[in-house]
Order: sequence, then structure tokens, then C-alpha cells
Amino acid sequence: MREIVLDTETTGLNPALDRVIEIGCVELVNHVPSGRTFQRYINPDRQVDNEAELVHGITNAFLADKPRFGEVVADFLDFVGDARLIAHNASFDFTFLNAELGRAARIPLAEARMVDTVTLAKRHSPTGPASLDALCSRFGIDRSKRTLHGALLDASLLAEVYIELIGGRQITLGFGDGEESAEMIVEGLAQIAIQRPMALPSRLSEASRESHRLLVKSFGPKAIWLAYQPAGEAAA
Repeated sequence: MREIVLDTETTGLNPALDRVIEIGCVELVNHVPSGRTFQRYINPDRQVDNEAELVHGITNAFLADKPRFGEVVADFLDFVGDARLIAHNASFDFTFLNAELGRAARIPLAEARMVDTVTLAKRHSPTGPASLDALCSRFGIDRSKRTLHGALLDASLLAEVYIELIGGRQITLGFGDGEESAEMIVEGLAQIAIQRPMALPSRLSEASRESHRLLVKSFGPKAIWLAYQPAGEAAA
């Protein structure tokens, strides 16, 4: 399975007026970084907002000799192919990229391909902060080089965060020659499970069972547990 973790930097926050000035992508294969990346700086043909420059440090002078989006779009689309696209606050990046693709008369990226790591983080820890810095701290990912935002650096950090959020490091752990995919390993474990000829005996003693029955009974006749008693085990 091929996935692309991506990030963008822009001249500002309004996709109708502002432009993409950097794209950074990291390729994952079976939830493991392949080592392939894509990164381009882009001349936006407009000024970078002061507030945006404070965030990413990319200046108008630096971008003056960089290619326009139309000159890099083919390389970008070739790199991402039809892979699933992972981004942090993904709607922001998709909106800007699709605005650029529209200006270049290209087909927009389908929202069905989008995976938002903010949403994943909220499911993983509903009450915890979901910024990229906070998630790096939570998972012990080194972000010491992130003094400013940068598309490729942020995509690389996000790739590590994404793998943690989906449990990918555990899923793709191999025990053989390193060629197993996540699907192969899960399939193999399932086969091992169904080969057991009979279930293991329960470790519960009859005294423990009786103690549990008495505890359930103590909650009274309306206890929700009583609705799930096995057939034949009516309350005493």
C-alpha cells in the first residue's frame, strides 16, 4: 500500500487570493517511509504576507527565481500518483492545492483520498492537543530541527506521527526476511489462531463464578448485567 504524507506552505490564509510557495511530500509503503520524497519551492507571483513569513521564514527574495506552479505540477502529480494523501488539517492543504490545480487547468484532488491526521489524533486522544508539535511530544518524536515551519520537514515529522496514530510500527513488524506486508502478517496470525483444536480451559474457579453471581445479584433485579446472563443461568 502506497501513501503520501504532504504539507504545504503558503503566502497567507486565503486560498482565493494566496498561493502555495512550498510543497513537501514523503512516501510511505505499507506504513513505512520508503526514502522517496518530493519538495519544491514555488514563485507565487505575489507578495508573501508578513505574518506568514514569520511562520515559515520563506521570503519574497528567496522565491523570486523559483519556478511557477504550472512548471512543477506535472512532477507533483507524477509523484503522488493515485496514492492516499495524508495531511495535518488536511482541508487547508487540499483547498490550496486544488486552487492551484484549477489555475493550471488540472483535475482537482478528490477528497476521498484525503486523510486528516488532526481527526485521527482526536480519535486517538479526544481531550489531548492535536498540533503537530504536541503530537511529536506525545510520541517522543524529535522535532529539534523545527525552528520554523517547512513543508518537507513537517511532512517528515507528520509521517512519524501518522505511523504512531495508526499503530503502524506494531502492524508492520516482521519476523522473517523483512518482506512481509501488514496484510500478510495479520493473515498469518489469523491462521495460527484458527489452528487451535479446542479452546483453552477457563481459569475461573467455581468459587469465583459464584462470587460474581452474588455480586451481580446485589445490584438488584434491574441491574443491566442480568439481561446478559447465559441461558439457563437465571438469577437465584
